[in-house]
Amino acid sequence: MQPLIEAAQKIRLAVFDVDGVLTAGTLSYGVDGIERKHFHVHDGQGMKCLQKSGVAIAIITSCRTEMIQRRMKDLGVLHVYQGIQDKLPAYEDLKQKLNLQDEEIAYVGDDLPDLPMLTRVGLAVTVPNAPRIIQQYVHWTTNAPGGNGAVREVCDFIMQAQGTFQSIIHSYLR
Repeated sequence: MQPLIEAAQKIRLAVFDVDGVLTAGTLSYGVDGIERKHFHVHDGQGMKCLQKSGVAIAIITSCRTEMIQRRMKDLGVLHVYQGIQDKLPAYEDLKQKLNLQDEEIAYVGDDLPDLPMLTRVGLAVTVPNAPRIIQQYVHWTTNAPGGNGAVREVCDFIMQAQGTFQSIIHSYLR
């Protein structure tokens, strides 16, 4: 556990995949042909708190929908990369824009397109419903499944490791 805490203490950017991480990974299409995504409110609150603690948030996803853009806008996420099939160039762009090193970045992904980032970052995380092969390449697998609190778990863990969690909690007690 200590190596995970030490890795989390260095994190300045947390990057999340969407399908399978911020959502349960199921794709729902209505009779109108419009895809629907379901985001867990606790994950969103965790992302807002992590940003408030000073850690930047980014999204890199292969899908492109207005609902992702809207949700990220609601959460104040400034770095949103959608429609990205090869995620590594977006990851490298983020590193350059934010002047970060790999060890200062956490990445949460759940499938093969996420492997290039998971094998580079300082804190590589996946969800328990990810394919077993992905779990072999990460530092940590969350207890909560994708789309159901996994992102909140990661955000809280980083804040606890960095000693900012209690001040965030106290900011809500005023």
